Amino acid sequence: MGIREEILHAIAKNGRIHTEDLAIMLGIEEKVVKDHIKQMEEEKIICGYPTVINWDKTDRELVTALIEVKVTPQRGQGFDKIAERIYRFEEVDCVYLMSGGFDLTVIIHGKSMREVAEFVSSKLAPMEAVLSTSTNFVLKKYKEHGLTLSEAKSKDERMLYTP
Repeated sequence: MGIREEILHAIAKNGRIHTEDLAIMLGIEEKVVKDHIKQMEEEKIICGYPTVINWDKTDRELVTALIEVKVTPQRGQGFDKIAERIYRFEEVDCVYLMSGGFDLTVIIHGKSMREVAEFVSSKLAPMEAVLSTSTNFVLKKYKEHGLTLSEAKSKDERMLYTP
């Protein structure tokens, strides 16, 4: 693994790590770390430093929905143009091109299921290229961006065997 990949792995786990600490971990000079990070930001390899928040532990009500979308690809632009139109909506968190039974996965956050339904019915579904949608609501998040959000209450349920 090269220096850039090691930097990426480290900041993916902790975006707040100081470049000085990162340099010590990697055994290189801090200036080298800073230069690599700056270059990767300019190349859009590093696109931002989001914080993972467990909204379930706050007072804010938040609903997350994964919307499966079937679309008609645009001539000469494939799925890119319609994906761009979708990701420009404020409600949209993620848009992924998929293989399988549908074309795009759109992840949005709303205050309620009704708000998500309103987004789908008034903004997403009426788009000319959209053929169909299927909305799935996240009921509980266990792990996100590689980070565990809730402590599993596991207990050993094996039966004791005594000969």
